[in-house]
Amino acid sequence: MADYLAPRWAAAALVVIDLQRDFLDDGVAPIAGTSAVVPNVAALAAAFRAAGRPIAHIVRFYEPGGSDVDPPRRKAVEEGARIVVPGSDGAEVAEGVMPPSARLDPDVLLAGGAQPVGEREVVFFKPRWSAFHRTGLETWLRAEGCDTVLVAGCNLPNCPRATLFDASERDFRAALAADAVSQTTEERLADLERIGVRLHTTEEALAALSGLAG
Repeated sequence: MADYLAPRWAAAALVVIDLQRDFLDDGVAPIAGTSAVVPNVAALAAAFRAAGRPIAHIVRFYEPGGSDVDPPRRKAVEEGARIVVPGSDGAEVAEGVMPPSARLDPDVLLAGGAQPVGEREVVFFKPRWSAFHRTGLETWLRAEGCDTVLVAGCNLPNCPRATLFDASERDFRAALAADAVSQTTEERLADLERIGVRLHTTEEALAALSGLAG
């Protein structure tokens, strides 16, 4: 019987969600547990690079004034909160996750472009929860020949969850690196399994990718 849910690692991309400095433990808007998952996300990124598989880093920017901020944070930004401000150190991706010399280019990203940061490795800006909403992610994944996405990053119940739902709706095989994303609970993981998301540990993903490297 065909398995339409199992990841096909040879056609997989890593999608890293909102792993930005302002959301780390010492950031201005910390999300509990995010600093702790950075080493696992960095290990996944290194393994995807070694296997020649694509990586998409998805980031959030909040421009001062709140012109295009999602409603839950709009009032705070309008009143002067400075969270993942374009061009700030706090908006940068956590150290060790992107290639060492890479920095975000807000002009390219806010214009809706994909910023290359390595071979088969790009950054997209997303204005709302899902990495697929008002971005070029789906087009890029199709062009890279991907039918599987492995999601990791920051704050499972918000942006990673929305991204996994949207991936499933687009008929991607959706998988989550459950120990490489913050804010997990048994209930949240079970909800994702109900829509066909496959849960993997970082160790399992690294083992699957090791056969592709070289």
